[in-house]
Amino acid sequence: MSSVLRKPAGPRARRDTTPVSRALVMVVLAVSAVYFLFPLWWLLVAATRPFGEQFSGGGLWFDGFGLFDNLTRLTEQNDGIFWRWMLNSVLYCGVGALVGTFLSALAGYTLAKYQFPGRGVVFGLVLAAVLIPKILFTLPLYLMFSGIGLVNNPLAVLLPSVVSPFGVYLSRVFAARSVPDEVIEAGRLDGAGEFRIFRTLSVRMMLPALVTIFLFQFVEIWNNYLLPAMVLSDDRLQPVTVGLVGWNASHVAVPPPLVVIGSLVSVVPLVVAFLALQRFWRAGMTTGAVK
Repeated sequence: MSSVLRKPAGPRARRDTTPVSRALVMVVLAVSAVYFLFPLWWLLVAATRPFGEQFSGGGLWFDGFGLFDNLTRLTEQNDGIFWRWMLNSVLYCGVGALVGTFLSALAGYTLAKYQFPGRGVVFGLVLAAVLIPKILFTLPLYLMFSGIGLVNNPLAVLLPSVVSPFGVYLSRVFAARSVPDEVIEAGRLDGAGEFRIFRTLSVRMMLPALVTIFLFQFVEIWNNYLLPAMVLSDDRLQPVTVGLVGWNASHVAVPPPLVVIGSLVSVVPLVVAFLALQRFWRAGMTTGAVK
């Protein structure tokens, strides 16, 4: 009898992508890039034009250069209150993102590495909080802060900004992936306390993830408008988002070109933060993605 030799079954070879699929992906990426970068390009072109010509012409290419004069006019408007708004935003975002990242890291690390009754319920509540839009909490927060006398106080902006359910979720995932249990046990055998293990060992292993959480928190606080607009009535306490909207609403008192120039300046800190922390941010986004 003749026997038929069969090759042993092995894993299916990965199918190479076709030129058509690659071209389709490139087209989708190009359209997405244009969609997201087009407003920034228009803003850059308009803000660098001579003052008063921001809305004239095509608006897609440079026509003269008046950036320095525009910045001077921006500084002179309302005794330089724009830079006070920028300082307020940097303080709110810096303090809120730092404290929020620390609290999120501590909570996520605890949920990932410690066994205690109700841990699953707590994590389920965190996931539920992620699904609830923060805008729904604006009115209850305003009523609560009004009742305790924190309206028109920077704490009314800082206290809600340090709470991040999404940051807790990310910290829990990253801690479970990047912090081995053996390292924690080794620290305990050396006589280190739990908080010291977290501070000296775990935080260093979770650093890329923490940078990611910090950036998410920073951008979220910077773009927050409704809560600061409701709880801060003093112009000198408002962040730049609220201030620019107020300028845009008063076309007579504030020339519209100043709103365009101020909008360009207001995005600079976000761009600088992403470029400076890009290496950590990309590493943090991929940590824990594959187990």
